[in-house]
Amino acid sequence: MNYKFTKKSAFLSALIFATANFSLSAVAQDLYQLTVHKTSSCGCCKKWVSHIEEAGIETKIINHEHLTSVKAQYSIEPRYQSCHTAVDQHGVVFEGHIPAKFIRQFQANPLPNVVGLSVPAMPLGSPGMEFNDRFQPYEILLLMNDGSSKVYKKVSTYEEQFN
Repeated sequence: MNYKFTKKSAFLSALIFATANFSLSAVAQDLYQLTVHKTSSCGCCKKWVSHIEEAGIETKIINHEHLTSVKAQYSIEPRYQSCHTAVDQHGVVFEGHIPAKFIRQFQANPLPNVVGLSVPAMPLGSPGMEFNDRFQPYEILLLMNDGSSKVYKKVSTYEEQFN
């Protein structure tokens, strides 16, 4: 076969390739990008961000002097709060030391009427809260639009947090 490659066909090929690449990168970013609101001095927040980034989730960090207004903006009641708040581009909230594994699971299968996920307080041994080999079992909560919560996952062992 004899194909004639013209400037027009080269332009169309480049346009199709660029559009396909843009669409794929937009989908990838759409799934795994978080804006993390934290204070600049919090060491455990920095460790959690490293955990998230090592799992392939892109982050944008915004340091605040105080997080009270951020928590109020995203309707995170005091009983569900932790030291940092992450939000994806759809407005889904990930409050506290949630393992990347569970963020990915939730983003792959979002639920209706949910603000997001929360690990209240700062459980020992959760990502960013590692201390020697100590671990405190904890629950990851679904934060419902009506202000209530439900258990999303129970994390009973350190190993359950990863892959």
